Amino acid sequence: MKLNDYLKESYKELKEKTSWPTRKELTNSAVVVLIASVVIALIVWVMDLGFENLMTLVYKII
Repeated sequence: MKLNDYLKESYKELKEKTSWPTRKELTNSAVVVLIASVVIALIVWVMDLGFENLMTLVYKII
């Protein structure tokens, strides 16, 4: 019986007490995450390219 009560209370809390974002808020959040991911990927790519060039230079010297 305790599991049943727990499930009922959990459903009630999700249905009545939780504030869910609107579709517009979700879309805006998704766009922000997408843009941030692309920016971070570009930063990592530039750092990788720079490190690759640095290591190529070091290997040529050695």
